[in-house]
Amino acid sequence: MNNNFTFTIKSICLDENYRPSDNTRITTNFANLARGERRQENLRDALRMINNRFNALAHWDNAKGDRYSVELEIVSVDVDIEGKGQSFPTIEILKTNILDHHTEQRIEGIVGNNFSSYVRDYDFSVLLPNHNKNQTQFSIPDNFGDLHGKLFKSFAKSDSFKEKFTKPPVICLSVSDNKIYQRTGNQHPVLGVEYQPNSTSLTEQYFQKMGLQVRYFMPANSAAPLAFYFVGDLLNDYTNLELIGTISTMETFQKIYRPEIYNANAVAGKSYQPNLKNLDHSLTQIVYDREERSQLASEQGKFAEQHFIKPYQKVLEQWSANYA
Repeated sequence: MNNNFTFTIKSICLDENYRPSDNTRITTNFANLARGERRQENLRDALRMINNRFNALAHWDNAKGDRYSVELEIVSVDVDIEGKGQSFPTIEILKTNILDHHTEQRIEGIVGNNFSSYVRDYDFSVLLPNHNKNQTQFSIPDNFGDLHGKLFKSFAKSDSFKEKFTKPPVICLSVSDNKIYQRTGNQHPVLGVEYQPNSTSLTEQYFQKMGLQVRYFMPANSAAPLAFYFVGDLLNDYTNLELIGTISTMETFQKIYRPEIYNANAVAGKSYQPNLKNLDHSLTQIVYDREERSQLASEQGKFAEQHFIKPYQKVLEQWSANYA
């Protein structure tokens, strides 16, 4: 039994000339921006927003607010299950790199940030709805997220990952609109004020199976907290500049995709419930098709079922059962 799947990592620069490859999940935030007539302006504007936000947060020794710029890499991970050279696209994440124009240094940032995965699409858009089709009460299938979690942990522990990245991934997501978040007295110089949710969520449980815990922080001059999923110690394992790279990148994406929450005109208070119907928000000038994105999640879930889950079902079940 092959207990070690082979992971191959490829990366491509996300700049204003980026074009999604044929096997990129088009629901991925950045791929959605890189299409249509305004693709180049979209990318240029998003990158400018990221750089401006980075310099605003890294304001020390930065009087003109132009000391840093962020370079982004899209990291695609393929897995070969049988060792026969046939691979399936599993995960896509983002890597930040920081350019310090004062010292002319290139500083490695955090890998993770954005997270997309075909198997997650399958779990949430195919498996979960089918399981609940004729149920009167919503329930979660047995072992929901187990395979996905083990695949992710296996990737994060793989030689391929360790050769390319020096620190474990941090993934940064939007807060959930069906939870209430309470501000705590804890404050970090870069991550900002910590919030705590009133309950756990399916997303939290799903990411827990990937070996990730979560904390919620609202950085200075943000409208709402962000969810940071990580391994280890988020506040001490990463430098301020590394954390700022993740905040500036992911907050920019959230302002574009979730303007009701992250570009709201009123800032989250002591007790905060995100509202996707909030009309009091500003829109960025960046074109984005939210409806298409949710349709594609379902299509991509079916693609994963057809090309990965079903053909390799026995191998995957056996591997998952033996995975330590």
